[in-house]
Amino acid sequence: MATVFDPFSARDTFQAPEGKLGIYRLSKLEQLGLTKVAALPYSIRVLLESVLRNCDGYIVTQDDVKALAAWADSKGTKPVEVPFTPARVVLQDFTGVPCVVDLAAMRSAMQRLGGDPAKINPLVPVDLVIDHSVQVDHFLGDSALDLNIELEFSRNKERYEFLRWGQQAFDNFRVVPPGTGIVHQVNLEYLAKCVFVREDQQGPVAIPDSLVGTDSHTTMIDGLGVVGWGVGGIEAEGVMLGQPIYMLMPEVVGMRLIGKLPAGATATDLVLTVTEVLRKEKVVGKFVEFFGSGVSTMSLADRATIANMSPEYGATMGFFPVDNVTLKYLAQTGRTADEIKLVETYCKEQQLFRTEDAPEPTFTKVLELDLSTVVPSLAGPKRPQDRVPLTHMKQAFNEALAAPVGPQGFGLSDEALKRSAKVQDNGHSSEITHGAVTIAAITSCTNTSNPSVMIAAGLVAQKAAAKGLKAKPYVKTSLAPGSRVVTDYLEKAGLDKALEAVGFYTVGYGCTTCIGNSGPLPEPVAAAVTEADLIVSGVLSGNRNFEGRINPHVKANYLASPPLVVAYALAGTTDIDLTTEPIGHDPAGKPVMLKEIWPTNEEVQAAVDASVLPEMFENQYGGVWNKNEKWNAIDITEGELFEWEQTSTYIQEPPFLASITPEVAPIAPLKGARCLAVLGDSTTTDHISPAGAIAKDSPAGLFLQKAGVIPQDFNSYGSRRGNDRVMTRGTFANIRIRNHLAPGTEGGVTRYLKTGEVMPIYDASMKYQADGTPLVVIAGAEYGTGSSRDWAAKGTYLLGVRAVLAASYERIHRSNLVMMGVLPLEFQGGATRESLGLTGEETFDIPELTDALKPRQTITVKATSADGKAKEIPMTVRIDTPVELDYYRHGGILAFVLRKLLA
Repeated sequence: MATVFDPFSARDTFQAPEGKLGIYRLSKLEQLGLTKVAALPYSIRVLLESVLRNCDGYIVTQDDVKALAAWADSKGTKPVEVPFTPARVVLQDFTGVPCVVDLAAMRSAMQRLGGDPAKINPLVPVDLVIDHSVQVDHFLGDSALDLNIELEFSRNKERYEFLRWGQQAFDNFRVVPPGTGIVHQVNLEYLAKCVFVREDQQGPVAIPDSLVGTDSHTTMIDGLGVVGWGVGGIEAEGVMLGQPIYMLMPEVVGMRLIGKLPAGATATDLVLTVTEVLRKEKVVGKFVEFFGSGVSTMSLADRATIANMSPEYGATMGFFPVDNVTLKYLAQTGRTADEIKLVETYCKEQQLFRTEDAPEPTFTKVLELDLSTVVPSLAGPKRPQDRVPLTHMKQAFNEALAAPVGPQGFGLSDEALKRSAKVQDNGHSSEITHGAVTIAAITSCTNTSNPSVMIAAGLVAQKAAAKGLKAKPYVKTSLAPGSRVVTDYLEKAGLDKALEAVGFYTVGYGCTTCIGNSGPLPEPVAAAVTEADLIVSGVLSGNRNFEGRINPHVKANYLASPPLVVAYALAGTTDIDLTTEPIGHDPAGKPVMLKEIWPTNEEVQAAVDASVLPEMFENQYGGVWNKNEKWNAIDITEGELFEWEQTSTYIQEPPFLASITPEVAPIAPLKGARCLAVLGDSTTTDHISPAGAIAKDSPAGLFLQKAGVIPQDFNSYGSRRGNDRVMTRGTFANIRIRNHLAPGTEGGVTRYLKTGEVMPIYDASMKYQADGTPLVVIAGAEYGTGSSRDWAAKGTYLLGVRAVLAASYERIHRSNLVMMGVLPLEFQGGATRESLGLTGEETFDIPELTDALKPRQTITVKATSADGKAKEIPMTVRIDTPVELDYYRHGGILAFVLRKLLA
């Protein structure tokens, strides 16, 4: 229960549907001359309410409140620290399992130190949605869904037993069972309330719904007017254990939307355009808040689609304030009349409700986008910000084939461009060339939560089926709705059978292809692709298409709207101009054009209005916690301490706290460090963290085989995040990573500098650690772009890396490195590894690493080459706040919190 300090006398009451409730009024700060609420961006108002309500004079001080209240004076450009306390935490199972593993490990460590294990509990509500474990092994036919569910439960038995144990062991912790939907869609449709009622010492108090989540696309909830973003699992654990999120006061870029989407353009096309614009604007680490007349023309689902893609444009959030559209969506999704009235009343009392006539807030910078200029688009072949208009798709794909190897090129020679292969299957054969679509997946939280694009996909399928078209035989098609409500409204609209008729059967309810759970290509297709070394394509309605993520055989991956996913499955290739060439031919041989089967905006809206009903949400989410009989039938051992099994290949007690002492050791200088990897610009967390399939000849694959696991039972790296032995061996092991220490190679290898031998990164790390050699990693710009993968930091730490030297960092990964006790350092003045002449073969010393270390100070890194020549390189310590420094000093946030609870 929060202590009421209330130095600003801000606590008051207001009349809510359930009676009088407490409120911490922002207007009180205005009366005191500390702010003008209407001048603040709505997202800043939510942060301000949090610091005002949680002001206790210790963790949150009066100065914290005053500094944030004065946001409009500096427009967020002052380096002021904000301690933000979210109302709740959301986890998905890939990133959530290691969170719960760490909580269980903290309980074990607490017992070893003589403390009370029961003290280790989430102190704020935590919901874990199991959505990342289903894979697309089966994809054609009515049985695909049931067969995939069987495999999911079989593969994940140990993980699910562990989560079932956690469900009974921890207070404030709920688990949404498998087969319900994707975490962000479940959050949007059910878990989020916009306003919560909590208790403080004076009774019930209304607070804005806010959260952090262990998935970068937690930002989807910003479309509902709920402040939330993705953090690493380590940071989320801190919030679960009562620590605020410490962040620098954010800049807020206002994006004015005007106009209306034109005919033929979808919400996906809009979000790909927004992503392109904002990525160029360099909004990394900033809030983006949408405003203007165009916001009112957008459905809530369209807003959520844009908010979802915040990590792709680099922003911490893409925020839409609560307004009448929000209230309409809450009603449409089955929230009660009292809940909706509370949201409206509280938000209006607190000046958190957007209206057309409200004054425009102050922003750090304002951009503008005319929605009427949006055109049908895709993004790829390797990054979500590389938008390609549909009219240019054929040309862009062919240019990418020949372009130099890089984010937009594959570097094929003229001879290689001519390659082709035959797919032999059941007596039929198909000729495929570069660009053959081998995966077409309606998948991912970004789009499956949006009825307009899902209905549009169904209408394209319906019109295509009427003309006798279906997906090409070599295309692996899949439909993975983000919740069971999607199935309900597709059935109501009569579109489920149309999708099946062209090849799109429901394969599961969860995050599938977009996270790398695409499953294997059919053997004949994989054989043909491998034999001819083809650049084949995946087209998916997802948000991520980084190298090596979707499928190891599919090198060109394009993000597209669900109706375009269907279209490319019908066409069977990305080497086509769908605006001028036929998508296929009817049984009579007559060409069929895409425009003939593309629905009008009016057709789509009419189907949405008739088919998406509140009772569907009420029926699907009523009793959601205990609906899954297979989940309920899992046997567990009860108790407050988890019984670790030494033979488990899924769940192990991690070594982070194995040798923790009650006292903190001093910060020690770095001496004689060697470089483990030299990495280029835009190295993503997909490159760093283990994700996707486990190769049988990789260190992780060999480890599992030695433990008695056969390759077909490897499952994915994501499913084994609860086992540090597997994950450490898979760190920096992505099949597409390029380590400049081992030129001419691809994949997780390095040169062991003491002998010059090329070997797996894990093996080199073990050799260095065996003789006590500390390690560093050198990287380019935007290091750690992508998903909020805590194992990108945990694996780095367990490989013995003490510091990372980079040109710049993505927000979440930098924070995660600090949370694990790894020092992020940044080159100054636009310097890079290349401009400084660093090869990675040097030895590195950092003598200034002592207890005198300060946030963001400049320290000198001494790099000495083999001939004895030394360079002294000034670098910025990217420990950004005093609290982060405490985490680093303790060796990470887990040790920090454990020592605090022990004391």
